[in-house]
Amino acid sequence: MMRRLFSPLVLFLLLVFLIGPFIIIVAASLSGGETLAFPPQGLSLRWVAKVFTVDSFRASFGMSMFLAIGGTLFALILGIPAAYALSRYKLPGGETIRTMVSVPIIVPGIIVGLAILRYLVVPFSFDITLALFFAHTALVLPYAVRVVSASLNNLRSDMEEAAVLLGSSRLGAFFRVVLPNIRSGVLAAFILGFVTSFNQVPVSLFLAKPGVQTLPIDMLGYMETTYDPSVAALSALLAFLSIGIVFLAERFLGFSRYV
Repeated sequence: MMRRLFSPLVLFLLLVFLIGPFIIIVAASLSGGETLAFPPQGLSLRWVAKVFTVDSFRASFGMSMFLAIGGTLFALILGIPAAYALSRYKLPGGETIRTMVSVPIIVPGIIVGLAILRYLVVPFSFDITLALFFAHTALVLPYAVRVVSASLNNLRSDMEEAAVLLGSSRLGAFFRVVLPNIRSGVLAAFILGFVTSFNQVPVSLFLAKPGVQTLPIDMLGYMETTYDPSVAALSALLAFLSIGIVFLAERFLGFSRYV
């Protein structure tokens, strides 16, 4: 009897632990008061509406979307061929290459940001936007290589060889046979890379400057001077955006059928 009650209780506590902060943020964003507080002081949507009127939020959101989408796509352009070569061929030093690709995950982001600032931006007057783009691409590249490599390892190589024997070129076999069969891995790598880049703070903190900063950095700066619920409203909207991306991926791409 105790065991039957214990399992649902643990599950309930786990759900509260995972979902509780999100519910608190959503409730605080609907507060009618002037300061961020929980429980909310009445209910109002004015702070949600205010998010769309703050110029810095709009500009930094555009920058974050550019870095997340552009950096992830560029990482996939680099990572898919790299993953294919590492999975299909016995390259000399293959394990070393895999380790080097994984370095951006192992090294703390604050060190990566400081290194780029110290040895690239300052001495060469490198453009901040390009520095952010390359930094986010480097941070996303390990996800592209590792996730796509896992999909390639689960794909039988004889399917590609059969296409080549039937007259297709090696490149044609890749685009017609390999790529359609690993699209779940490519999609998973894109989603992981997008979320990682969009929520990146340490690297962006060192490379941002007035007028060129990502949304998380802009939110941190906003909270230093203003303590209204608009930041909670923006956080709730971003959470719903992430949920929407996953839902659309499932709805229109049938993601779960290929995992």
